[in-house]
Amino acid sequence: MRKLQKGFSLIELLIVVAIILIIAAIAIPNLLRSKMAANESSAVGSLRTINTAQVTYATEYPSLGYSTTLAALGGTPAACATATPANACLIDNVVALASAAATAKSGYFFTIGGTNAAPTTTYTFTGLAVTVGSSGQRGFFTDQTGVIRYTTDGSAPTNASSPIQ
Repeated sequence: MRKLQKGFSLIELLIVVAIILIIAAIAIPNLLRSKMAANESSAVGSLRTINTAQVTYATEYPSLGYSTTLAALGGTPAACATATPANACLIDNVVALASAAATAKSGYFFTIGGTNAAPTTTYTFTGLAVTVGSSGQRGFFTDQTGVIRYTTDGSAPTNASSPIQ
């Protein structure tokens, strides 16, 4: 007569654990790449929104031209009851406050530069990953032309960088 076996043997448990580890080793890098791609798409979308907001700002306040700060394009819900040049309420405040790594939106933060005296006729924005290789791989750039450009190494791009197709 045979004795009924209850439970699993150590070998069977080790095989199951090994299979789970192999599946995780395959899946985790793909998950990280997908997250970086999503962060990069979010950054490009934010730069498109910023470009549109800058055109609207310059139309709304022609004596000022383009905004010289990212925060001026946003505004809190309370401040948006009446839009002003300091709180134009043209972009989401999360994007407007994403000007440093500590306040980044989806792993990217945005800086403004290249503005001139009022009325401001030029501007540049860069979107940089908080942690290159983790939150994003590419760096992005846009200016008053509306063309979004990028670098593949995460460094700050310029108006000579490759445009996004």
